[in-house]
Amino acid sequence: MSRVTARRRTLRISPTGTIDRPDTLAVEEPLEIRTGGESLTVTMRTPGADIDLIHGFLFSEGIIAAAEDIVTARYCAGTDENGQNTYNVLDVQFRTPVVVKPRNFLTNSACGLCGKTALDEVRTLTRHPIPADGVEVKPSTLATLPTELRSRQVLFDATGGLHGAGLFTLDGEPLVVREDVGRHNAVDKVIGWALRENRIPAHELILMVSGRASFELVQKAVMAGIPLLGAVSAPSSLAVDLAAESDLTLVGFLRGESMNVYTATHRIAV
Repeated sequence: MSRVTARRRTLRISPTGTIDRPDTLAVEEPLEIRTGGESLTVTMRTPGADIDLIHGFLFSEGIIAAAEDIVTARYCAGTDENGQNTYNVLDVQFRTPVVVKPRNFLTNSACGLCGKTALDEVRTLTRHPIPADGVEVKPSTLATLPTELRSRQVLFDATGGLHGAGLFTLDGEPLVVREDVGRHNAVDKVIGWALRENRIPAHELILMVSGRASFELVQKAVMAGIPLLGAVSAPSSLAVDLAAESDLTLVGFLRGESMNVYTATHRIAV
């Protein structure tokens, strides 16, 4: 399997002087998804949990509805300069034929379009609308999530350069944590895990991310039926609009006991 970290030389400059030393970096490599030998898309990711990644990506884009829609997912032959398999190409066989134009995905098609068009596309695609009732979370529980997520980011400890995403119960118990150079890939990996574990729709789970909350992260949460998304940093305006449209509780600047609840505040037990 591909490495997830790599070593590179660096010149370290500090008040005490300079030193030439190796540094540990997060690996970033392309993953090409094919179907029937034809290229579907390419994403830059950190190797690891690739099967979860493609399940989460294809589900979030509305291409599959369940894990069973993928019959097989096999690494194709692809070698580096040393003749070793790069594990950077996955060929997917679907249970029933799908027609998808390469790169014709929601996260790409939303770019450059008006906000309402992007919101309407997600509303049309999702199979798991978020229930209005039945979920309530204490602020004290939310306050524990960033630390719980961070404590499980092993690769971040080694590199300082990876995003994290995790799925938690309403009591704050971690179910799965994944890391990646792309925040959207980290979320796809945990959603793909949930899909393969038959936990979609995730109506009683919390998605926690280590950075900001963009439109595409809210989109992925909505597609999975996740009622609450927490982020350490800020959301974008379109992310807030989509969360409001979808009745998803969006919490930003989740740091210690302080947080901003932007939408669907009825799920926060204050």
